[in-house]
Amino acid sequence: MHRSLAFHTDLALRRNEGSLIRRGDHHTVICSPDNPTFWWGNFLLMPGAPRPGDLPRWEEAFSRAFPDAAHRTFGIDTPHSDALDLSEWQAAGYEVLRDTVLTAAHTVPSAPGRAAPRDVQIRPAFSDADWEAAAQLRLAVNAADPHPHEAAGYEVFVRRKLAAYRAVQEGGRGALLAAFDRGGAALSALGIFDAGEAVARYQSVETHPGYRARGLAGMLVHAAAEWARALLGTRTLVIVADPDYHAQALYERLGFRPTETQLSFQKRPPDA
Repeated sequence: MHRSLAFHTDLALRRNEGSLIRRGDHHTVICSPDNPTFWWGNFLLMPGAPRPGDLPRWEEAFSRAFPDAAHRTFGIDTPHSDALDLSEWQAAGYEVLRDTVLTAAHTVPSAPGRAAPRDVQIRPAFSDADWEAAAQLRLAVNAADPHPHEAAGYEVFVRRKLAAYRAVQEGGRGALLAAFDRGGAALSALGIFDAGEAVARYQSVETHPGYRARGLAGMLVHAAAEWARALLGTRTLVIVADPDYHAQALYERLGFRPTETQLSFQKRPPDA
């Protein structure tokens, strides 16, 4: 297992989705040929923190691995990063991301304090219409973001990503669960996928901007935990959250506890 639980599960999920993972002497290359604009499906994983002056060497390695990529993305295979000096990367225009890795072991996270509305059904996506509803949910979330991705390019990414999820689900390695209303619209959704060794990883917990603060995300996180325990034999649940966003507090209320910090660098394409 990688020293970072977050990247261990990331690589397991990318492998399930058909990504190519090449381990070298100095780093690991993760490549997703079917989704080249997926930044975190096309990145380099460093074995440890970079040293001062290393940035040009790492950028050269990225360019060799992804000669046509407009983005730059690097993961650091370490569970903690508080003491690292990353000013060189920030000065070069990189965003330094420190996400919280939360886990819940052996038990299903606590049930939310409210029941699902009678007109909402929480279940995996099955039909073409279900998967289209999941796509429309993601597009609505992006459109409401204060800094949205470019609409046409983001839709291409979303449809490729959901096609990968669907293939993994049909292979019995996880599911996309959603809260569907009576008309079939997805009001909230998430992925839960097997990462091996009785570990399951959540992906992309999202709620339609018109249906937030109704407890739907909490209900889905709980339902997905029960689904994973019953269908995948999961004993450890892993979810990654932005520490500056309210979702982490929700996960902690449900029984998750901070375990690690996931450290990564990204530089957006010039037109992003």
